[in-house]
Amino acid sequence: MTADPVNVDALRYDAAGLIPAVVQQYDTKEVLMVAWMNQDAVRLTLRGPNAWFYSRSRQQLWEKGATSGNLQTVVSIIVDCDADTLLILVDQTGVACHTGTRTCFTHDLVADGATT
Repeated sequence: MTADPVNVDALRYDAAGLIPAVVQQYDTKEVLMVAWMNQDAVRLTLRGPNAWFYSRSRQQLWEKGATSGNLQTVVSIIVDCDADTLLILVDQTGVACHTGTRTCFTHDLVADGATT
């Protein structure tokens, strides 16, 4: 997809050592979720086959679906132009959201006072 691959050491993490990762179903392009990764999560994800993330609340690594079975098999990882955000294309097994829905993006945003 890109002409110039980016080395994992060139990624730009925030002050907390994290980088946002947008997770998308590889074939339908459906955006499933957004999570955070530290360098260890990036390296584990690169090893494959499943996506790993960093939980800011628990302050620990987690493999998506390890306990629920809702695994994300990684197809590819794309780096944005500033090397500070990742797009992870996956083949999702089951639901992606902790609420039990396929995607975490289920609500439209409306202006104050507006109704849908």
